[in-house]
Amino acid sequence: MADMTDSSRNLSDLPKRQPETVTQPKTLSFFNTLNRSKAVLEPIVPGAIGLYCCGPTVYNYAHIGNLRTYIFEDVLVRTLREAGYRTTHVMNVTDVGHLQSDADDGEDKMVLAAEREHRSPWEIARFYEDVFFEDCGALNIIRPDLVCRATEHIDQIIQLVDTLVQRGFTYESEGNIYYDTARFPSYHALRGGPVDDTSAVSRVETDQGKRLGADFVLWFSKSKFPRQIMKWDSPWGTGFPGWHIECSAMASTYLGTRIDIHCGGIDHIPIHHTNEIAQSEACFGHRWVNTWMHGAFLILDKGKMSKSSGSFITLRTVREEGFKPLHYRYLCLAAHYRSELRFSWEALDAARRGLENLYNRVLALRHAPPAAKAAAKDHELPERYRQAFWGALADDLNAPVALSVLWAVIKDGDLDARTKLTLISEFDRILGLGLMDAQPPALPEDCMALIAERTEARAQGEWGRADDLRRRLMERGVMVKDTRQGTEWYRTDMLSSADG
Repeated sequence: MADMTDSSRNLSDLPKRQPETVTQPKTLSFFNTLNRSKAVLEPIVPGAIGLYCCGPTVYNYAHIGNLRTYIFEDVLVRTLREAGYRTTHVMNVTDVGHLQSDADDGEDKMVLAAEREHRSPWEIARFYEDVFFEDCGALNIIRPDLVCRATEHIDQIIQLVDTLVQRGFTYESEGNIYYDTARFPSYHALRGGPVDDTSAVSRVETDQGKRLGADFVLWFSKSKFPRQIMKWDSPWGTGFPGWHIECSAMASTYLGTRIDIHCGGIDHIPIHHTNEIAQSEACFGHRWVNTWMHGAFLILDKGKMSKSSGSFITLRTVREEGFKPLHYRYLCLAAHYRSELRFSWEALDAARRGLENLYNRVLALRHAPPAAKAAAKDHELPERYRQAFWGALADDLNAPVALSVLWAVIKDGDLDARTKLTLISEFDRILGLGLMDAQPPALPEDCMALIAERTEARAQGEWGRADDLRRRLMERGVMVKDTRQGTEWYRTDMLSSADG
C-alpha cells in the first residue's frame, strides 16, 4: 500500500463504531439496483460492513442535488452502525480524470476549472474539497472513515490497469488504453440492458479510438490531451487515468476485492458504475459488490439539477435565502431516497416550519414538569415505537416513515416527557437533525425585547418585575425557562400546530 497523506489512513487506525450494548446486529433489507429487488443484508464478514461511496469531483461547488445523495448515504451509515454493524465507510475524491462527459468526451473538469479561475488544478481541488466537507458538516453528515484522493493513488490505478492488460480485457488505440466491453458478457447487467444504438454510435463518433460505443478509457496518453497539466508516467506513456478506473482501484485498496455495499447517485448507473463492475470483476475474477444502492434525483421545475447546464443551487444559496442547512436535510428525509424529490423554495419553507416546530417541542419537553409514575401501558409503548422506527429503516431506509414515527412519539399523550426525550435522542442518532441541541425559536422583536428586559430585571434582583414580564410573554405565546446556561424559551402556540 502506498504511503498515505492526511486524506487517508490505514484501516487498522480506524475507529470501530459499533454500539457496545449490541451483540447481534439487527436484520436490514435494502433494494439492490443490480437485482432490482430488496434482499436481507448478508455481510461478507459477519457483523462487519465495507461501504464505498462515490465522492465529489472537486472542480466546483457541490449543488444540493449532489448533497441529497450524501445525506442518504449518511442515513445508511448511521443505520448500519446503530444496528450493530462495524462499518468502514470509504469515499473517494476525484481530483483528476473526470471528463466533461462520463463517456470520455471533452476535457478534464479540473483543467477547465483551473483555466476558469486562474489557479492550478491542485489549488482548485483542495479548495472545493474543503468546501464540500464544510457543507457536509453543516448538514450533520458524518465524515467517512477514509477519504482517498485519486491523485494519491496513481500507483494502485496503474497496477489495476496493468492487470487488465495482462488478462486481455484491453486494447490500445492512439496511445490510450481502452477497456474492451465485448470481452465482458454481462456488461449491461446493472443498467438493465444495452444503450440505444444512436447513443452507441455517437460515442464512437466522438472518440474514433473506440471499437464499440460502450468501450471506455482506462489510461489517457498525452497525445489526446496536450493541454493536460496533471500527468504521470506509466507503461503506456505519460498521461492520466480515466475516471472509472480510479474508484475500482481505491475501493479495492481499502475494502478488498469483495465489497458489501457501493453507493452513489442514480446518474452513475448507466456508465460509471457499469464500468466499475466490468473492470473490477474482469480484474478479480468474481463478483465485486454485493449490494448497489442509488439515490434518486432532486428535480427543479425545469428538470434535473446540473452543473453543466448552470441550473444548480448550492448550500450557500440556501443560507443566503435565510434557511439553515438542516432545513434542507429535513426536506430530504421527508422523501424516500429512491424517489425523485421536487425542490422549491416553498417546499423548503415547509421543511423549515416542520423542523423548527420539532425543535420547539423538544425544548418544551426539556422543561416539562416531572411526571407521576408511569402506568403499566406506558412501559410497552416505547418498545413499540422503537420497533416501528426500526421497521421503517430496516425496510430499505424508509426515512419518511421513520420521521412519522418520531412525530407520533412527540404527540402521544400516553408518554411522559422524559420517555419522549429518550426516544427522540435514540431516533435522532440516525435522523441527524440535532434535536437534542435544539435552540430557542426565533421570536418577534417585541418578544425578544421583553426577554432582554426580563434578563436585566433578574440581574438586578427585581423579581416582581421579572415575574410580570414572564406573564406578558406568556400572553404572547412564549414560555420562558431559566437554566444554568441562561434563559431559554419555547412557543406554546406551536405545540398544537401541524408538524409541517
